[in-house]
Amino acid sequence: MVRTPWVVEFTALEEEVAVLRRRVREHLGRWGLRDLVDEAQLCVSEFVANVITHVGVGTPTTLAVLMNGTFLRIEVHDPDTRALPTLVAADIESEGGRGMALIEAITDRWGVQLTAERKVTWCELATALTPLGGDGQDPSVTRAEALLNMYATLRPQFCSYERGPGRVSRAVAEESVIDVITDFLRWLQAHGFDVEEVLDHAQSRFETAVPASGR
Repeated sequence: MVRTPWVVEFTALEEEVAVLRRRVREHLGRWGLRDLVDEAQLCVSEFVANVITHVGVGTPTTLAVLMNGTFLRIEVHDPDTRALPTLVAADIESEGGRGMALIEAITDRWGVQLTAERKVTWCELATALTPLGGDGQDPSVTRAEALLNMYATLRPQFCSYERGPGRVSRAVAEESVIDVITDFLRWLQAHGFDVEEVLDHAQSRFETAVPASGR
């Protein structure tokens, strides 16, 4: 089944939430992901509520629902790069602060990505779908993704790297990788290694390991 990304622009208003929730239910039903409807609707509600509360009523906002491999990915884009959602410890008496705790509890991963013009708050939910091309994944790719996610916690400007298929997501992912590589090169230089020699070895190893179809 082809699950084409669904992207909709809307104005951040309370009355829009119910409309978005209904449309999410319809799309996931068509995609054969009815078991994720409740979690997906909650994520949309919380992300939009954050925009309304912390960015402002009437903010031009975008919702994107798409597949990232076997994960269902939900993104909410808004123009304010200062108001960042945070995970706080909210007790039972608190009136607020529970939203991102709920996101943390029901999703497999979530994050906030900053670009020059917007903020993207995203989360991913695991599905029971089988990965294309087999059940396994290149362990090098798995290690790289784990490293990027860990690295993001050390660099506030990259609250988390993105893997989505859109041009913005791809550009930000590329910049994140370049940032990591640059820091490693500086580390090598600071410790007296020959940077060019290390790069040559890495390139040779990559060309040896990469399948011919990937060159």
